[in-house]
Amino acid sequence: MAKPPQAVALVESPVQLLNVLEWAHARPPAAEPLTIVVLSPSDPTSRGQLRRMAELARDEGAVVRWYEARGARGGLLRTAFALAPTLTRVRQLVIGDPFSRLVQVLLPLCRAAKDIVVVDDGTATMEFTEIVARGGQLVRWHRSGRRRSPADLAFGLFSVAARRRLTPGGRRRIELFSAMPATLPEGMELRENRFAWTRGRFGPPRTLAGTDLIGTSLVETGVVDPERYLTVVRSLAERHGARRYFAHRREAPEKLHRLAAETGLEIVRPDLPLELVARRGPIGRSILSFPSTVVHTLPLALAGTGVSIVVCDIDQEWLTAAASPRAHTFLTDITHSARTLHGLT
Repeated sequence: MAKPPQAVALVESPVQLLNVLEWAHARPPAAEPLTIVVLSPSDPTSRGQLRRMAELARDEGAVVRWYEARGARGGLLRTAFALAPTLTRVRQLVIGDPFSRLVQVLLPLCRAAKDIVVVDDGTATMEFTEIVARGGQLVRWHRSGRRRSPADLAFGLFSVAARRRLTPGGRRRIELFSAMPATLPEGMELRENRFAWTRGRFGPPRTLAGTDLIGTSLVETGVVDPERYLTVVRSLAERHGARRYFAHRREAPEKLHRLAAETGLEIVRPDLPLELVARRGPIGRSILSFPSTVVHTLPLALAGTGVSIVVCDIDQEWLTAAASPRAHTFLTDITHSARTLHGLT
């Protein structure tokens, strides 16, 4: 039987893979390359960005293994069977999304992993540490308060087991590698992500006059009303003289077509995570964003470039009737913390 890798990372999104590369850059030199397991998503934009990120990871010396765990019937079972020989013996496990059902199903296989690292998956990191601290269930903030489906109930046991597995205790070491503000549970270690690999690998960017607007998938997740969002984007574009709209990878094509037609904005579909796209440039001298991960990561990735970042509040009236009762508070916390930590306007 082949010797298992010492460290394995499970990723499902381009941002997770970027943060795994940042973690690998920040950790002490390793005797063998990091193995990155990509649990491929279904949407074409995410898959395309992940393919590009996988190329960068290989350039950095990582071993990348790609699995189609979604879509086809039995994909998860086949993936678990293929990964079992590796996961049952790996000593250090790196995960990008503790809320992922795929990760939660695979975690019980990782019995030998006494060193677990959680890298940023955006604003969900803030929710993750709070849930672990209070012993709650690993459910994303925009889903809390909704009626639970039979599938939710079926995966509930895995969610509870995952939270226990990711709670520090005994000989198990849990580390958070993050650029996000988070209150750590007792026993959890923190290593700050300063985006040193990104700054060293790309840029500094050429800056353009004017403002770039960063899109959000809050409409697609059912949090913000689509008509309200269109009105707000049109108003912001006119007020700030925005010319380009950087689309989130989960934004629906129909919404983007309408935004382009009714606002005159040029829609840009990034081929890599926005932190890398902005660092490569060209990028506007001013960036306007709704509350999201980038209001915490872009100030680090663009440090020293002179680019200013402005965060826009989400008004309670923009939310849909189906939005979680915690949605407005959570989004406001993101805005407040970004202004406090990074001096954003």
